[in-house]
Amino acid sequence: VQLQASGGGLVQPGGSLRLSCVASGFTLDYYNIGWFRQAPGKEREGISCHSRDGSTEYADSVKGRFTISRDDASNTVYLQMTNLKYEDTAVYYCAADFSLLCIAMVTTTPLGEHQYDYWGQGTLVTVSS
Repeated sequence: VQLQASGGGLVQPGGSLRLSCVASGFTLDYYNIGWFRQAPGKEREGISCHSRDGSTEYADSVKGRFTISRDDASNTVYLQMTNLKYEDTAVYYCAADFSLLCIAMVTTTPLGEHQYDYWGQGTLVTVSS
């Protein structure tokens, strides 16, 4: 039973990347799924969430540029990132929780990783020219 994030890489400013969060051993559509990031020297922040009822939330810092979606067939939640900026450079993580609402995930002060039902390893996104 695990959650695995992938899709990070090096991209130029203004470019795009799509991150994937794949679940194995459990079904994602029963959970609220959050994306988090931690930039060098900064605290982790919650940036997006897909609730099990299909609603989505975004932090102001990514609103209008990032899109979260869920594909039940592949048991995957995606984070499509466009118009990437230098300040988007970070390690990105995904998490799944049955009880925590998206409003509790998309915050500058998210809970520690051990407080989520499932936490995936990070994938590094570097925005650089």
